[in-house]
Amino acid sequence: MAENREFFTRRLHSLLGVVPIGLFMVQHLIINHFAVYGEESFNKAAGFMANLPFVLVLEIFVIYLPILFHAILGVYIVFVAKNNVRRFGFVRNWLFYLQRITGIVTLVFIAWHVFETRVQVALGNAEVNYSLMEGILDNPVMFWFYVIGVLSAVFHFANGLWGFFVSWGIAQSPRSQKIVTYATLLVFLVVSYIGIRTLITFAYGV
Repeated sequence: MAENREFFTRRLHSLLGVVPIGLFMVQHLIINHFAVYGEESFNKAAGFMANLPFVLVLEIFVIYLPILFHAILGVYIVFVAKNNVRRFGFVRNWLFYLQRITGIVTLVFIAWHVFETRVQVALGNAEVNYSLMEGILDNPVMFWFYVIGVLSAVFHFANGLWGFFVSWGIAQSPRSQKIVTYATLLVFLVVSYIGIRTLITFAYGV
């Protein structure tokens, strides 16, 4: 019974990492990327998302609760997982190890980002606009904190996507797993570029 429950929770953890959390992250970075086309472009895109019908309900049930579940179970997995990096120096073992590290880094980053944006907006101290992010990323320390946070989040998603395809039985053969490896590497590179390009725009205006 306990084994079945753990099997179910692990599968749910994997699924939520892709849908909705992963898809939301990609969508969020794409919306932010509108900053590259100018302040007005970003403000329109951010305003559109902020004014969606039932936005609070969507945020709670599609974003915050799935992230909370994924994070709590993820921290548990970090402490019970057995890493074989020193004994078996294979690439996949290192990716397994990095998946745990980036999970913790991403959790810290998300918590801080939500505090700086959504919490401050809720308290009436800020508005979700270009100036808010420009002010945050004008600080070099915060800029590099965001760079590390974005890269960690994207890596965690892309590598987790590989794990999702394998654990759900979609990619079982060595050939299919190799294809998924290259596909998820492409996802990491493309989404990372979108995220980092946006941060540079906010910080340096280019």
